[in-house]
Amino acid sequence: MGLPAGLISCPKTKMTQDWLQRNFLAFISTEDWPSGSPDLNPLDYKLWAVLADMVCRKRHNNLDSLTRSLVKAVAGIPMETVHAMIAECLEHLKTCIGAEGGHFE
Repeated sequence: MGLPAGLISCPKTKMTQDWLQRNFLAFISTEDWPSGSPDLNPLDYKLWAVLADMVCRKRHNNLDSLTRSLVKAVAGIPMETVHAMIAECLEHLKTCIGAEGGHFE
C-alpha cells in the first residue's frame, strides 16, 4: 500500500486524515494528537533522521536537487518503516501517559 501523492507533506488535511483512518487501524485523529513535543512526534524523532540519511549521501548544489532527492526518498520509504514509526509513536504515547505527561526517555 503506497502513500498517495501529497500525504506526507500535509498530515492534517482532510484527504490525508481520511486516507490514514481508512488504512491504519490504530490511527489517531488530529483532535487527539499530543502537543508539539518532539518526543511524541514521529516526524521529529524518526522520519527526519531516515530522510536525512537517504538524502544527504550526496552533496546538493541547489534547492531543486535537494527537493528532487527528498521527493524520491519519501516515495522510497518502505511501508514497513512507516508502520514501525507508528508503532514506536504509540509506545511513546503510552510512556507519556504512564509518566502523567512528565519527563520520560
